[in-house]
Formats: sequence, structure tokens, C-alpha cells
Amino acid sequence: MRSPTRSPAHSPTHSFTHSSVRTSAYDVVVVGGGIIGLVTAWRAALRGLRTAVADPDPGGGAARVAAGMLAPVTELHYGEETLLGLNLRSAERYPAFVAELAEASGRETGYRACGTLAVALDADDRSQLRELHALQLRSGLASEWLSGRDCRRLEPMLAPGVRGGLRVDGDHQIDPRRLAAALLTACERAGVAFHRARAARLSVVRDRAAGVVLADGAALGADQVVLAGGSLSGRLAGVPPAAVPPVRPVKGQVVRLTVPGRYAPFLSRTVRAVVRGGPLYLVPRENGELVVGATTEELGWDTTVTAGGVYELLRDAHELVPGITELPLTETCAGLRPGSPDNAPLLGPTVLPGLSLASGHHRNGVLLTPVTGDVLAAVLTTGELPPEAAPFTPLRFSPDGSAAPLTHSPVSVPASRERSV
Repeated sequence: MRSPTRSPAHSPTHSFTHSSVRTSAYDVVVVGGGIIGLVTAWRAALRGLRTAVADPDPGGGAARVAAGMLAPVTELHYGEETLLGLNLRSAERYPAFVAELAEASGRETGYRACGTLAVALDADDRSQLRELHALQLRSGLASEWLSGRDCRRLEPMLAPGVRGGLRVDGDHQIDPRRLAAALLTACERAGVAFHRARAARLSVVRDRAAGVVLADGAALGADQVVLAGGSLSGRLAGVPPAAVPPVRPVKGQVVRLTVPGRYAPFLSRTVRAVVRGGPLYLVPRENGELVVGATTEELGWDTTVTAGGVYELLRDAHELVPGITELPLTETCAGLRPGSPDNAPLLGPTVLPGLSLASGHHRNGVLLTPVTGDVLAAVLTTGELPPEAAPFTPLRFSPDGSAAPLTHSPVSVPASRERSV
């Protein structure tokens, strides 16, 4: 592939004299081929950037385990009002995003505007749900309180003991596996190069990220590198300590069931609850699959599916929807969410020029896919972090505690290569 030549006017701010400007095989190398890495690569390629993805199994990652809830309202937690704003912006973009992705890839994503019902099974859960409802209303969100009887009218399979619930018609869902497959195809059609090997080390030249070295020894030069490796983002060798993302793995176990035709419709929308103090959700797919999840376990890199984890999910799901025990069990799996210290994503430039992050999305990776792609595309082409992403700069965890923006050198894009997004 021809290396791009860049004029002095578009040389990196932290670069050298024009005579020493480095040429690269790519404008951008994305480390990690999960949905966050893929959407970043796709959006970068649509902006005309020569883009590569380094991942041994693109389209995999935590998204293959995720349930795919697009639920900024029912996922609201105390102290996360700033994150709520980003979640809402991404949710608003989803209909147009999936329509564009379907056209670009020729694949459907399983997007469903079906709404969510969050229910309470006892008095304590009801009180907690009432508090959540009050927080939602204070935050200007659309949420309707229902009696237990009204909940069962909406979802007849619910247990008779349901004490009340919240109807949120604006919280939807998508199939993350189909989303990943569509993004992979869209990337391929947009000209993204895939290197199916693990990125072993970041290349740093004159205090600037300059590409990566793969586990097979191949070197990929790039003007900019995006670290989008999910829970593995903090393990890439060669990253200066001050730029290492503070991302940890958070284990989640999930059960998948199949709803036979004679039981359909089993559930018409996503159903959520807190059972024995732990969150539970049931996500019905259009194809008859029912996803039940998920545990939250701080166990490092362990991805073992345990009998205890599966038992707890099925026990709590049975308490919520007794008929679930009649359904065939088709899959059990476990994955690792990328958690950050404040459970919010790390988006944009790091203290190392040329290195950006798209990681730390924790439980909101699927929801934040559209906005993450847009934010990183802006960073890579303009050098500026959009205002909506400013609170989520990786610099908020810099050693000196400063989140002041740094000058980040974009890649210049000839007008003839710019594509609409």
C-alpha cells in the first residue's frame, strides 16, 4: 500500500523538521477488533483515512457475550448523570446509525425499538425502583410507574408476585453479534485492512506513537494509533506508564435460551429486575433467542463458566418468569467487560502524542458504539475532542490530575478521499 506524503502544514505538532517527517503504511492503526475498534476503523475509513485493524479474531470480544440492551434510562445510576448525557446522545443516534450500517454492509443488526420493563419482586425492590423512578424524573427522562397488575398485563409471563415496575419505551435493544458482523463487513467494504494477529508492542518514535509490532513480528507503521482492546487495553507493551489506560476486566456470565414457537410470544420487551440484591435482565430476540444475564464478578482474567453462576441466573430468572424453566438451554458463556475507575469510557488523546483511547466502556459498550465512532473520527481528522466527549478524556486519570486538553495532531485528508458520514 502506498505511503501517504504529508505537507509541512499538516505535519504533527510534535513532529520534526519537514525533511524528517516519517511516512507510514497507514494513517491509523486500531488495536482491537471488537465493536468499539470496528466502529472506530469504519468511521476513520469513511473519513478517507488509510486504516488498519490488528486483532487475531475481529468481530469477537466482549460483544459476543453482551445482551445488547440500549438502555440509558433504566441503566441510570446515582452519580452517573454526566455519563447519562453521553448515553442518551448515542441512543438517539442508533436508528440512523443502524440504517447506515445496514446499507453499507448488507446485513441486519437485530435492532428492536421494543422498550423495557423494570419490575420489583418485593417491598424492598419496589422502594428501590421508586427511588430510581424519582431520579429518572429529576433527570428529565420519560419513565412511567406501573402497578404489578399493569406489569402483568404487558407481560403475562411475569410472576404473580411482581409488586410494580417502570415502563420505559425509549430503551431498546440490538443483537451485538449481528452488530459486530455488520461492522466487520462494512469495514472490509470501506477498505480497512485486517491484520489477524495480536498487537504485541506499541512503536514509539521520538516521543510519539508510530504504529505497532504484531506477535508474528510484522511491524505496522501509522501516523496515529487507537487503543481499543477492551479489557486488554492496559496490557499492550511499549505504552509509557503515564499513558497506560486504567482498565480492568469485569467478568459477566450469560445464559442463552430458545423460545419454541408454541411459547411465542414469551416476552415482548426487555424485562429487568433486582433479585436478591443483584441485577437481572431477560432480552428476547426476534429470532426466538432469550438472553438471561448477567453476573458481575471482579475475578481478574477468569472467563470460566461456573455452575454457581448459571444456577443463580436461572434461579432468579425463574422467580421473575416461572415459565422460563420450560425453555431449552442453548448456550452458556462468559466475557470480560472493560471497566474504568469511574465506570465511564476513556475517549480521545492520551499524554503520548499520536496515541488515542477508545476503551473502558464497562456495561455501556454496545450502547456507546455510535457516539464512540463519531468521537474518534473527529479526533483522528481534526485533532479535537468533541465537547460531548470532553468529560471522558483519558487525561482525567493523568498522573498530575490535570485534564487540560493537549494538542493532538490529526491526519490530513485530501478532499478527493473524504467520504460522507
